[in-house]
Amino acid sequence: MAYPWPDEQVARYTAYRVDAPLTIDGNLDEAAWQQALRSPRFVDLVSGARAVHDTRAAVLWDDDYLYLGYWVEEPVVAAQLTERDSLVYTENDVELFVAGQDAYYELQLNALGTVYEALFIWDDGYEAGGYAAQPGLRRDAEGARRWDGVGFAHPRGGRTGFFRWDLPGLRTGVQVDGVLNDASVRDRGWTVEVAVPWAGLEAVARGDGRSLPPVDGDVWRMDFSRFNTYREAPPAADSSGWAWSAHGVWDSHVPEVFPYIQFSNQLVGEVEA
Repeated sequence: MAYPWPDEQVARYTAYRVDAPLTIDGNLDEAAWQQALRSPRFVDLVSGARAVHDTRAAVLWDDDYLYLGYWVEEPVVAAQLTERDSLVYTENDVELFVAGQDAYYELQLNALGTVYEALFIWDDGYEAGGYAAQPGLRRDAEGARRWDGVGFAHPRGGRTGFFRWDLPGLRTGVQVDGVLNDASVRDRGWTVEVAVPWAGLEAVARGDGRSLPPVDGDVWRMDFSRFNTYREAPPAADSSGWAWSAHGVWDSHVPEVFPYIQFSNQLVGEVEA
């Protein structure tokens, strides 16, 4: 199968364990986050070119949670949407995708901490995975509809998007370093902290029966990105979407180009720099 970004150029990363639960407040000031290996600066989603502003992410974990942190440089931090599952992607946001064999999860957050999330299940794995027997994942459920991505004709075919599905136990926090919604003030940016309970990812893990939580050496595919509101008139050679690892196409729904995240039992504070 041909995908829009070569596999040898897809990012690889090792996520280390923490030995105590993290406080999910968006500050990213705990020792574990200071010790965590941060991603390189995000690049343009399509071309892989250097992005205008610095954005980085990191991953940690324990037996209960997958932890994500984002450091977002932004000179004018702005957000208006406050209702859960409102179209956060129409504002500046950060995004997370977590992929399994037959399903993947999407999370978006703006600088107000407003959550948009969805679950997608591939047609060729839907029946075998018994998804129709799970509450909220019938194809006639509220908010369920056909989904074909946004820019790439995926060789796997179609999928169903469940846009009223909420991941149970999700915890998020956002902090703004500046003054939100005041263009007269130059801000430094904002930080995002997310705790995804492993138990809440059962629908994602079901297709290949992967361990929840992972075991040492397990590899998951996850995507980390940021989208900007100037999409109608972006700066030259900028798609207005930036990611940890480029996709080669304006489409976040291509799990085969997501970074490889390998989980290690080694504690983050014991990792040599």
